[in-house]
Amino acid sequence: MLATFGLDATAEAVYRAMLARPREGVAGLAAVLALPEDEVRQGLDTLSELALVRPSHDRDGEPRAVPPDIGMELLMARQQEELAAQQQRIEASRAAAARLIAEYAELRPAAPHPGVEQLVGLDEIRDRLATLTRQVETEVMTFAPDGGHTPESIAAARPLDENLLGRGIRMRTVYLDSVRNSAPTVEYTEWLATLGGQVRTVAALPIRMIVVDRSTAVIPVNNDDTAAGAVVLTGHGTLTALCALFESVWAAAEPLGAVAPRETGGLTGQEAAVVRLLAEGLTDETIAKRLGVSTRTARRIATDLMTRIGARSRFEAGVRAVQHGWLPHHL
Repeated sequence: MLATFGLDATAEAVYRAMLARPREGVAGLAAVLALPEDEVRQGLDTLSELALVRPSHDRDGEPRAVPPDIGMELLMARQQEELAAQQQRIEASRAAAARLIAEYAELRPAAPHPGVEQLVGLDEIRDRLATLTRQVETEVMTFAPDGGHTPESIAAARPLDENLLGRGIRMRTVYLDSVRNSAPTVEYTEWLATLGGQVRTVAALPIRMIVVDRSTAVIPVNNDDTAAGAVVLTGHGTLTALCALFESVWAAAEPLGAVAPRETGGLTGQEAAVVRLLAEGLTDETIAKRLGVSTRTARRIATDLMTRIGARSRFEAGVRAVQHGWLPHHL
């Protein structure tokens, strides 16, 4: 009960016994509490350090418990002094941190173009994302064109997600349909939903992107090597376009818990994406990356589609896809 004041269980028991039996000595207190005398003396030492026990003037200096109304006031006053000192240290630390941040900002090279900040290497990307995460006030929108998460990455993400959602930040994330086959990722997104996070999926995503408060976007320089570098965009026109892109994809995406509907022609969203990507002339390897699946899976889907329309080549598949209504005629 009194642990918040710095009393352990033994010291508190000794203090209460002294209040109830003010004339008991060490031996008497030990007998009452069924404790060794050494433990009673240790409790008395703790009480003396906290000024809850004082030498008695009337009993030749024997320890005497300070009345609780006085003792508790003394302890609370001490805690208030400690809090005030801690607050002063925090303010001094905040001022020192502000000076260091300002000095570092002066050392950083100026952006070559207004509204564009270059980040080189994974360390700079992580540092910038950490700063944005601390500063976010209302919303985070994310395109995550990867496959399923690993248990390790999920464990690392949970504390950050919990902090953001606990602060009332709106989090919307669009994954690829392929994550529906990843049990750890599905479990993770279900956990996110219990905290208020929103997750949807689409067959393919145009880019990897994080938009914070509709005012800052982080986009990799190279989608095939996202650790190489990124750009931070803050221009009003650019952000307006990127937010519109997100909202368009979000509106067409399906909640992860729902069954994705088939598109025109009886294709799944993933199959329709393969048809479009084949028509663009992309390789199986590139299609696999876009869908977040293995090359073998992408090749199997493409082969199945060609078989369904009786195509013997990819060129013929494009023609027949138009005839089947899988692609618009102007392609």
